[in-house]
Amino acid sequence: MLFVALLCFNSTSIAQKIKATAKLDSSIIQIGQQVKLELSIQYRVDNGKQIKISWPEITDTIRKEIEVVSQSKTDTTIDKNDPYLFTQTKTINITSFDSGYWAIPPFKFIGTDTNGIFTEPLLLQVNTIAVDTTKAIKDIKVPYEVAYTWIDWLKDNMIVVWVSLGALAALIILFLIFRYTRKVKPPMVIVEIPKIPAHIIAFEKLEKLKNEKLWQEGKLKLYHSQLTDIIREYIENRFKIQAQELTTDEILFGFRNIAIDDESKTKLKQVLILADLVKFAKEQPLPNENETSLTNCYDFVNGTKREESKEGEKKVAN
Repeated sequence: MLFVALLCFNSTSIAQKIKATAKLDSSIIQIGQQVKLELSIQYRVDNGKQIKISWPEITDTIRKEIEVVSQSKTDTTIDKNDPYLFTQTKTINITSFDSGYWAIPPFKFIGTDTNGIFTEPLLLQVNTIAVDTTKAIKDIKVPYEVAYTWIDWLKDNMIVVWVSLGALAALIILFLIFRYTRKVKPPMVIVEIPKIPAHIIAFEKLEKLKNEKLWQEGKLKLYHSQLTDIIREYIENRFKIQAQELTTDEILFGFRNIAIDDESKTKLKQVLILADLVKFAKEQPLPNENETSLTNCYDFVNGTKREESKEGEKKVAN
């Protein structure tokens, strides 16, 4: 019995430490008007003991006739005269569009070691707007017409006006920058670049190859490869035959309809066939055969050369 008494006393003591309150700033409103509902809970914190308060969950309605318009955040204050006395407060704006007397049920707070702390119930009276039935019903008045000027249009479209002016100013600035900073290109000058005849190029390269003395140093494969490269390049420039991409037989076949003497064809054939034997069959030509190939190249170019036009080619220089 003593234990039960102590337990009851402890529960009563805890409950006395927490006090929940609900109040309206006006209990009578016109239909559609708003009224403030203030919820608060007061509690003490002794000996550093923590007390956790759980607020009631408030949705968009208190009851179907009373709607919640908005609610503030929970504000916590401390009593100036008692630093252990705390008060939490929240303001809820409510309204109603149904006339009558509507009871606001108690709000339940849950604190540490309590089953629930309840506020007192409230009563909200919602009145309708009084109508004077002694007067006749009148039609709705027609709205007054107000003149709409260009100044009104500017006021209504200030963003469009400022954006348009900014874009116009940017275009003007860009135009001025482009006009006064662009570089004037010098007039085009036509430079005549003489075309070097194909046989001149071939002779220069043959002379250079001759001076390198490759076959004398035993570099037979390199010597005959460069020799055929020079003659193939000459054929491309002189006769427009893609000799660099053709085999020996294809090159010789390409000359079947080209008017050159048989001696030149024979010398070209000797040069190409001997080079193929050196490059692919590891043939070891005699010194006089190496000299003959070089001489035949000179003779082939000299026998098939064509003097180019002295006017040359024209190139456009900026």
